[in-house]
Amino acid sequence: MIRLSLLALVPVAPALHYLFSIPPIWVFLAGILGIGVLADWIRAATDQLARHTGPAVGGLLSVSLGSVAELMLAMFVLAQGQPSVVHAQITGSIIGTGLLGLGLAIVVGGVTQERQTFKRERAGLLSSLLILVLIALLLPAVADFTARRVTHPGNVSLNDEDLSLLVSAALLLLYVGNLVYTLVTHRDVFATGEAHEAERAWPLWQCLAVLAAATAGAAVESDLVSGALTATAKALHLSTLFMGVIILALVGTIADLFSAVWFARQDRLGLVMSICIGSSIQVALVVAPLLVLLSWLIGQPMTLVFENPLDLFAIAGTALIVNAIAGDGETTWFEGVLLIGVYVVLGIAFFFA
Repeated sequence: MIRLSLLALVPVAPALHYLFSIPPIWVFLAGILGIGVLADWIRAATDQLARHTGPAVGGLLSVSLGSVAELMLAMFVLAQGQPSVVHAQITGSIIGTGLLGLGLAIVVGGVTQERQTFKRERAGLLSSLLILVLIALLLPAVADFTARRVTHPGNVSLNDEDLSLLVSAALLLLYVGNLVYTLVTHRDVFATGEAHEAERAWPLWQCLAVLAAATAGAAVESDLVSGALTATAKALHLSTLFMGVIILALVGTIADLFSAVWFARQDRLGLVMSICIGSSIQVALVVAPLLVLLSWLIGQPMTLVFENPLDLFAIAGTALIVNAIAGDGETTWFEGVLLIGVYVVLGIAFFFA
């Protein structure tokens, strides 16, 4: 019922943009609310669609469709010629789910439970993949710096695009390998043990109809948000970097944050770890490479070279902290507070940057 009522927010941004002459900031704010609502519907439709398939196909559907709203928003921002904002959005999505989402969930779960436990095997694999993400995202920046400052000083015509395309292809292949490993060959070892809640599954036609409608709506909202981004940043006296890291990133991951907190209240921390860490991994191993590949189709080539060192520091810090949290198979509420604290400190740094 709540999900249905929230649909009333979706037509607000188009109405404000096409029917009324108002400042872009209101279109932007209404648009990000609409994207958040539609992202939740896309995730729900994907989950329902996966019930009509086996776990392997369901996992592939989740990867392919779970981040559609986030991917679309980044694509429209990229079409506006702002790759640095897209880099910031990628960074914000990783730290948003890895630090803020996981931190909130641990705190909420720790209110009623002295300690919450989870399967170390699954969490260990996820944290290892997150370290891989760190290395893969650091590599293009380090290679670019090495070529420009060490091996070919002063050369500004280096082909970062080719390097980014090859790294993107490698990341996508690694993620496919992870899916095969966890959903096919070793699915018994890495099963979360969480069953779907007892509710009537949607018919197949309804899954496809909701998915198509929500995706189309997200595309419209993303176009409006990206068009109003610069004007909104000026009106709020914020940098587009901060807007990308905090606001745009949270729009795409808000459904994951709510899901993580909900399951933490039910003492299902294993599922929480899969949602939060898995979402960060999906952004880096799926969304970012896809953006690099798709950017060529829209004539706005984007590379994986993060020129802002703060982006790389934030991703590195998140990977190392999450790896430490996941190492012992249990959490307490104070660990959640620490994760949230690190996110706040990073947010302050991006604000002043």
